[in-house]
Amino acid sequence: MKIEYDRDTCIGMFQCVAEWDGFEADETAGKAVLLDGTETDEDLFSREVPPDAELDAKFSARVCPVDAITVYDDDGEQLIP
Repeated sequence: MKIEYDRDTCIGMFQCVAEWDGFEADETAGKAVLLDGTETDEDLFSREVPPDAELDAKFSARVCPVDAITVYDDDGEQLIP
């Protein structure tokens, strides 16, 4: 499973941080940070989700009020949103 995070879209509600420890709050910037994420495009970050964190990663995407987080399965199918 892979997660993508669009930092530009993020509005800093930090609901993703509450759901999964793969995110942390950057209070100074008012944005979340995808830990261990690789920038694949400007302000677009991606990383693999460990199997034991898949449920939490999905919840982090579901609670994002602006859909800044996208989750893909191992075949590249978009799961959320």
